Amino acid sequence: MTVIPRQRQLPLRSAAALSVAVLLMSGCGLSAELDREANPEREPTSGAAGPEPTSDAAGPEPTSDAAGPGSSGPPRPSDLALGPATPRAPSAPPCPKSGVSMSPGMVTAAMGLRAMSVTLTNCGEGVREVNGYPDIRVRGLDRRLLRVTVLKGTEPVTTMDDPGPRRVRLKPGESAYTSLVWRYSAVDASTKAGSGVYVEIGPARGAARQTIEPEGGLDIGETGMLGTTAWQRSPDEAPRP
Repeated sequence: MTVIPRQRQLPLRSAAALSVAVLLMSGCGLSAELDREANPEREPTSGAAGPEPTSDAAGPEPTSDAAGPGSSGPPRPSDLALGPATPRAPSAPPCPKSGVSMSPGMVTAAMGLRAMSVTLTNCGEGVREVNGYPDIRVRGLDRRLLRVTVLKGTEPVTTMDDPGPRRVRLKPGESAYTSLVWRYSAVDASTKAGSGVYVEIGPARGAARQTIEPEGGLDIGETGMLGTTAWQRSPDEAPRP
């Protein structure tokens, strides 16, 4: 008699695991299978909701560039100040109480002879008048008054055109000038002794003086002579109506 061996039975736990593996291999997820078991008719449930809109479905969020002028968003690069602030242009000096301002010209030199012009400008509101020669004092670096002889005219320092005293009426903004001439005298380069660093000049004797500082000073010496010309209208300026 032939004995047929009995087929071994798989444990229940192994059978369940095998069933799950078969479901996964067949392309059906476990969650889908459970859903079919709970709702074989595929009827919609009351708790089911449609898909929530994703962020892609919403309109684009406004950026800082699209914000209005009153937006408090972060500043844009175009709104930021780049680099240092532009310096302001220097303002003109205030007009003195006398209503006229003095400004020195450049010092010119030739064979020991020096010359410089001083321009007087009417910076006030009314008409000003000058007549004759300027009133001048010269001071050194230490503000000490130099014993310079100021001449009415240019001789004997040199010979040059001098119109002589005459009335020059200046409306606001108009100017006149005088020429100063002197001969070079030795100046101590280290102490500036003999150099006229500060020149005090007024339109006429008794008028208020203003202090100007010629570039390089007046190398006139302690006891030099300073020739002057009478005030005359600036050559590049015609009388205003």
